[in-house]
Amino acid sequence: MFVQNGTGVLKRVLLSPPTYLQPAPINEIAKKWEKLGMDPDIMAREFDAVVEAYHKAGVKTEFLEADKERPNSTFARDFGGCVKEGYILGNFKLPLRYKEHTDYKAKMEELGIPCICEVKKGLFEGGDFAFLRPDLIALGMADRTNAEGVEEIKTTLRALGYTVVGVPLKREYLHFDMCFNLVDENLAVTYYEGLPDDFKALLKRLNIEIIPVEEGDIFLHGCNLQALGDHRVLSLARNTKVNEALKEHGMEVIELPVTEILKAGGGPHCMTFPLEREL
Repeated sequence: MFVQNGTGVLKRVLLSPPTYLQPAPINEIAKKWEKLGMDPDIMAREFDAVVEAYHKAGVKTEFLEADKERPNSTFARDFGGCVKEGYILGNFKLPLRYKEHTDYKAKMEELGIPCICEVKKGLFEGGDFAFLRPDLIALGMADRTNAEGVEEIKTTLRALGYTVVGVPLKREYLHFDMCFNLVDENLAVTYYEGLPDDFKALLKRLNIEIIPVEEGDIFLHGCNLQALGDHRVLSLARNTKVNEALKEHGMEVIELPVTEILKAGGGPHCMTFPLEREL
């Protein structure tokens, strides 16, 4: 068993250091920082803080080494998605990230985790992958995942007993995890108005309570949180309103001092590829 849901106890993750990360103009956040650049020493300290937070939470960390030919690989989430049977290998939209496909595939083989599906005709990036229930998966369709990619995944996962739903979003939101994140079994942080009506109805049927954020919070990583299980969540120290709301809902919030890495367009959820999660 590998990843059995989205909010159970997280046991092992795959990360990659931000050694060569820079704000390439491939998303709305990074475009604002392209000319200013990013400080590698600050990013290294922030990455160490993320690793330390995982270790304190009892999560084992695996690493793909940095490579200047794939500077954005620190956003490990994006190469695919993982379910209990194995992992789905995605198909990147942008050439900047093509080498991640090859290198992460080799790393997963090294870790002994089988590939159960490879998206080849369509597009799919893991920032659009979200468990809602152990047998129910939502796939965002903003800028990096398209309908053809969703259909490829549906075909494979349907045979394994999963239901997959596509969630159309504004292109500017980039990935699903920038505007929606399930942080506990029945609790999500999201820009609710940006979700399609049929997905809102699904959340209501599942009795998932919403902590709402404003649209501008998408670009401040207000939704880009990482569930640890046992009502614990990794968030950003600067997410003061979201963090207070999470605490009011009984969540233990582990605040990360990360700001520099965010300038490239990804937060703690983007940085994390779950390898093992219990029910």
